[in-house]
Amino acid sequence: MVLPIVMYGHPVLRQKGARIDFVSPEITRLIGDMLESMEAHNGVGLAAQQIGQALQLTVIDVREVTDRPSWAERDGSRVDPNELMPLVLINPTVTPVGEAETGPEGCLSFPELFADITRPGAVEVQAQDADGNLLAFRCGGLLARAVQHEVDHLNGILFIDRMSAADKSKLQPDLDALQANTRASLPKPQ
Repeated sequence: MVLPIVMYGHPVLRQKGARIDFVSPEITRLIGDMLESMEAHNGVGLAAQQIGQALQLTVIDVREVTDRPSWAERDGSRVDPNELMPLVLINPTVTPVGEAETGPEGCLSFPELFADITRPGAVEVQAQDADGNLLAFRCGGLLARAVQHEVDHLNGILFIDRMSAADKSKLQPDLDALQANTRASLPKPQ
């Protein structure tokens, strides 16, 4: 089922996700819905917070992006990153291992807003996969950027928090309008 994307201004985007202790049928269904939603909204990543669930769960798929290459290693050997796709990360931890690189980022929760963000160019990732099995790999390029962006979401961190002050200042009117529209659409407390 395609789920609506939570927009900037919704409080769930600032919530740290709860750890997932086991992959229940509900989590399996949620993973399927998130993959379908990410594809329907033309995203390369989607965190649970972006569909209103504060959980340590994200999905990523960079196969369609050909102008920003990715690489991956498992057990010290290079693998085709497409073999990992679509990627499901439950309770992920990320360790930076590369030099800082600056590149463009956007976010489904911030439609039409983009900025250059500086992040490590490569990371080591440990997580559980969709079946609850240990998944460990090293990656770089767009995949590393997407992993870091989505893991930030799981910790209540948004890409605007990593923007330069100048970029954020330029985008501030759009950010304020998006936040105001989102907050106006939220149910009023009784």
